[in-house]
Amino acid sequence: MFIRSQNLFLRPVWAEDWAAIQAAVSDEAVASNLPSVPWPYGEAEARWFASQAQNPYFPHFLITQPYRAHDPGGAEVIGCIGLTERTGPDGEARAELGYWIARAHWHRGYATEAGRALLTLAPVLRHHQLVANCFRDNPASARVLRKLGFRPTGEVTLVTSPARGEPAAAATFAIDLPLANDGDDCGDSAPGDGGMVELRAA
Repeated sequence: MFIRSQNLFLRPVWAEDWAAIQAAVSDEAVASNLPSVPWPYGEAEARWFASQAQNPYFPHFLITQPYRAHDPGGAEVIGCIGLTERTGPDGEARAELGYWIARAHWHRGYATEAGRALLTLAPVLRHHQLVANCFRDNPASARVLRKLGFRPTGEVTLVTSPARGEPAAAATFAIDLPLANDGDDCGDSAPGDGGMVELRAA
């Protein structure tokens, strides 16, 4: 499955992507905001991630830019975004949004644009609510979630990021999604977004 937004191209992770993934996630500034990423993040960890099969209901994508004739480096991997099945405090399964952006591409709106693209897909996969966790000392990520329409649930937990080495407080955000009707055009606007997103089956 592929998602094309205004400036980005979200595609599946391929085995040969491991080096680009390692280069980005081995940055402690990136890894310290990811609760489930091993640290140090080496070749073995990146190769393992790049080899994981897609879950059709909880997909993950590399965030890239489309090739441009005047910009041969335009397909550079700039981040990753996806859905994960998690068990909440109430014991119920829920879909959790997660993402990272390589440090060289921070502050350009890519996380927000990729998030809006994924929010377009989520109702098609029959997700009616998404949650996301954000370390409380990461206000940039909290701003992204608010732009996407997520709101704080009031739930705060201690989460251990291996790159941090000790637990840190993380707030939970949630968003309710519209139900997708059979036959709906998958190019409808995402919540909070006026732009169009094109979905293509892999």
